[in-house]
Amino acid sequence: MAQLIKLQDYVSRYAQDIYLYPSRFVRLKTKQWEGIKEKWENGPVQPKEITGYGQPEELSSTIFQKIKSMVRQSDTPQSEPKPISPISLEDDQDTMIDDHELEMMNKIKTIEGLKQYFLNQLLPFQLKWASSTLTEKSFIGKEFANDPTLKFLLQRFPDTFLILYKPIFLLKKAPVEAEFIMITPGAAICISFIEAEENAVFVGSKDRFWIKKTKNNQTKILNPLTALNRTEKIVKTLFDMHGVELPVQKLLLSRNGFIDYPLAPYGVQLIEKRNYDEWFSALRGMKSPLKHMQLKAAQVLLQYCQTTSIRRHEWESSPRQGDQN
Repeated sequence: MAQLIKLQDYVSRYAQDIYLYPSRFVRLKTKQWEGIKEKWENGPVQPKEITGYGQPEELSSTIFQKIKSMVRQSDTPQSEPKPISPISLEDDQDTMIDDHELEMMNKIKTIEGLKQYFLNQLLPFQLKWASSTLTEKSFIGKEFANDPTLKFLLQRFPDTFLILYKPIFLLKKAPVEAEFIMITPGAAICISFIEAEENAVFVGSKDRFWIKKTKNNQTKILNPLTALNRTEKIVKTLFDMHGVELPVQKLLLSRNGFIDYPLAPYGVQLIEKRNYDEWFSALRGMKSPLKHMQLKAAQVLLQYCQTTSIRRHEWESSPRQGDQN
């Protein structure tokens, strides 16, 4: 399952430490999958057998109360609060599947069904990591929970693929929305999806508009290469500025339609219904581990992404760094 490291302008814990969280996600995912698979094979799953936790809300409240009490435990102004590791606190909360979801596993009859169920339950966990940290959170749109494009990018590719979902870059104090960016161990791939009705044909040109043809209709659509070229330019510029040696590719993708563009510009890969399976199998079969240059590339892009968030209410009355004088 690919990792969602940035979702539009939401706060992301990957931006805090890109060298920590990708490997941590893989470790947590592997551990929980092995536990769930074992329990499923051995019989009915009972709440708390896998996670070992109570309800997430109760856990969160308990942890934050504990933090506050530790921070305020001294009555003397000279004493300092005991340092607390944010990472260790997050470890207590990183449960990928909640107790109330576990009973559904007892109705699953095949291992393939169990795998798909597990992937579906990972999506809320991914959205949590892509919209909150220990001290901050963003108000995430409900539509992302059932976003088919997001599910495709996350559920169909390896753990070592890092996804930026239409990130908003802050360049020269101006926000610029980009297309999808997939950072693999071998390349940064800028992707534009161009999909509509089944078997629609998209007639490409250098003009501002393309033609979309369906069985009984023909309409104009904005040239999808415009946004794709802009995204590629942003990524290449940032990579050059920071010495990131990772190829940048452009990909126009139509999984259920056709792209008719015989004289397509150099440097853009057109993937449509006729060559989709070959492309998908090759990318999905990539077994390379996470690479240092890949993580550096992700760090550079995250550094320039806009973030909109608020401080968690649990921390509103807690002293902020630099406020204790």
